[in-house]
Amino acid sequence: MATTDKASTRDRLLDAATELFYRDGVSIGVETLCRTAGVSKRSMYQLFAGKDEVLAASLERRAPGYAAQLAPGPEDAGTPRERILYVFERAEALSTAPGYRGCPYLAALVELKDPAHPASAVAREAKQRLQDAFRVQAELGGADDPAFLARQLMLIFDGASARAGAGIETLPGLTATTAAALLDAGGMRRPTGPGEPEEPPA
Repeated sequence: MATTDKASTRDRLLDAATELFYRDGVSIGVETLCRTAGVSKRSMYQLFAGKDEVLAASLERRAPGYAAQLAPGPEDAGTPRERILYVFERAEALSTAPGYRGCPYLAALVELKDPAHPASAVAREAKQRLQDAFRVQAELGGADDPAFLARQLMLIFDGASARAGAGIETLPGLTATTAAALLDAGGMRRPTGPGEPEEPPA
């Protein structure tokens, strides 16, 4: 098989895995995965040891795009507080899209319940990167305890994602305001006025 053919087969498998695992859960079988991707099981096993590796690879490939959907870019430069709240505002917007099922990395961790699973390792890394980003911004914003605040923000993010993904909560108007209250309590300073820098820590 030519290299380009292998790449195409791999891409089709990972595209199908990304869609199926997010929409229907990680219990999807190999036959369904291969049928959706339009590849044979033999071809899949030439590229991956099994479905577990396909799931891990699909989550890993999705990570940069998922992070880019949430994180403010250079053109969105603002205060650390604004950069944190941007993530929650984006989460609110994403939650209104058809087919939203919450954070794909949290969903994988909850479904797999196996820390040794290769996809669990990928998912934990993705969640840790977001927590680290919160911690960095909290440090820059003068939070009382940046690491603890980052953990609290993750609870809000993951809890909101899970509830919205299950269809029992709507996020717009709720998640960002909840995060803002937490930032206040954690010592992150609000801007003193339009265009002015945040107040320095006391």
